[in-house]
Amino acid sequence: MRVFSAVVLGAGGVGKSALTVRFVQNTFADSYDPTIEETYRKPIKVDDGFCMLEVVDTAGAEQFTAQSEIYIQLTEERSMRDVEFLRHQIYRIRGVPIPDTGSSLGSSTSALPIVIVGAKSDLISEREVSRDRMASLSQEWGCPFYETSAKMNWNVTEVFEEIVRQIRATIPEEEQLRIKKRKGGKCLVQ
Repeated sequence: MRVFSAVVLGAGGVGKSALTVRFVQNTFADSYDPTIEETYRKPIKVDDGFCMLEVVDTAGAEQFTAQSEIYIQLTEERSMRDVEFLRHQIYRIRGVPIPDTGSSLGSSTSALPIVIVGAKSDLISEREVSRDRMASLSQEWGCPFYETSAKMNWNVTEVFEEIVRQIRATIPEEEQLRIKKRKGGKCLVQ
């Protein structure tokens, strides 16, 4: 089974751990316990294939370090200030030029696998970032945007499925066929 890695990034307290734990363990904790860094693994079926998804749940954005596959968590107005910084850091560290803005929402044109996530969407009265603002950012960056709630289990699995799709799309089809042929139809675990 092929192993993919996703990293959950964002400001402290925005719900990164709640979203990750809901996805991996299907539970929700009401209390906030700051994360240093946790790694989880879960088998997942996306479209017609199975893989193992390794999810690294990081500390807040102020402790950001370089990571391979990226998932950005976004919920509060203060995290909006962190998101542009995180994006620039990710591209800089990976040595990839930041793509031109203004791409279509219909296709992910981000050079790296990125999903923008608005968490805690069940807390309507506490909302600080509008849907329109997030849709605009998503369109500008050419990556999908999901509103989620770990508490209500809204769009949690869909976020992780999307990041797997994006990671898979970064692997050329010829390489996938070569791997299958070399391994007798089995997936290569990396």
